[in-house]
Amino acid sequence: MRTTTMTQTPPMPPGYLDTPAAWRSADLAPGEWAHVLSVAEAAEIAAAARALAARDLDLATVTAADFPLPAFGPRLAALHRGEVLEGRGFAVIRGLDPQAFSRRENGALFLGIGAHLGAFRPQNAAGHILGHVKDLGRSGDDPNARLYQTHERQTYHTDSCDVVGLYCLKPAKAGGRSSLVSSVTLYNEMRRRAPELAAALFQPIETDRRGEVAAGELPWFNIPVFNWFEGCFAGMYQRQYIESARRFSEVPPLTETQVAALDLLDALAEDPALHLEIDFQPGDIQLVNNHVLFHDRTAFEDWPEPERRRHLLRLWLAPPDAQALPPVFAERFGTAAPGARGGVTVSPDRWVAPLEA
Repeated sequence: MRTTTMTQTPPMPPGYLDTPAAWRSADLAPGEWAHVLSVAEAAEIAAAARALAARDLDLATVTAADFPLPAFGPRLAALHRGEVLEGRGFAVIRGLDPQAFSRRENGALFLGIGAHLGAFRPQNAAGHILGHVKDLGRSGDDPNARLYQTHERQTYHTDSCDVVGLYCLKPAKAGGRSSLVSSVTLYNEMRRRAPELAAALFQPIETDRRGEVAAGELPWFNIPVFNWFEGCFAGMYQRQYIESARRFSEVPPLTETQVAALDLLDALAEDPALHLEIDFQPGDIQLVNNHVLFHDRTAFEDWPEPERRRHLLRLWLAPPDAQALPPVFAERFGTAAPGARGGVTVSPDRWVAPLEA
């Protein structure tokens, strides 16, 4: 069984954190996070996608060599390193037209770009490395449902990977906005307003795996919301899953201090002065660093026609040059080693890249 025992109080940062990821919405110039492709760059990506899709190749095995980007590749690497991993924690690549591609070409396009950024990680117990964010008629009240399978608001959370990528094929009729907030800023604000509550979030807290349990694992993991390790901050959070973990008799109820800390965290994340909301456009590729940002998706109204309904593709990525993480992250990430961590525990021989939701 993969478990980590905390034998001492986890460390906190020595003070407030002043990093590019510690932003408020007013700190960001409108659209500074959007990188619009040139005509030549979009054409290069399109050509690589069509060439890859035409090959008799399992898309789950795609590598960067299968998707050559001689002109755009250096720019992609620079924005990923400079803005996602070391900067504000996110970026949006804009200017693609998903309607110009077949289903397989869109899958090849997104997987090809992702292969330049890091290793793919499985997103569910079925071993899907290409995820589909789409309303499948499920409910957040189902303890084994994942909120991305519903039309409901997700609330602020992190995914179980270093970087999550989303590729918008079709937006919703209304709603479904992407909302981002700096978890570094949330820590700074909590330390300023209620340091004892900030300290409480550096203690391990049980979080439900929501049915995605591999052999030898407990149905929950026990990792702090806030973490400080080798000079790096890392957040991990999903309030609904923390609360649903209490359905297991072995998991104790939340303490008053824990509830107060989580309530303050949620209230700060909801502050419009702290979070940024983005309307997805068709073709947008959003890259988000889970360690320094929490992300949310507002509830949405979908189109009645099945072919028009909101549909995003998703990747969970493990960049080889991602930040250091504390050993406790192995409970959720399998290992804390960069380049091979994150995702749901599934044997690699079962990984697949489905083209249908």
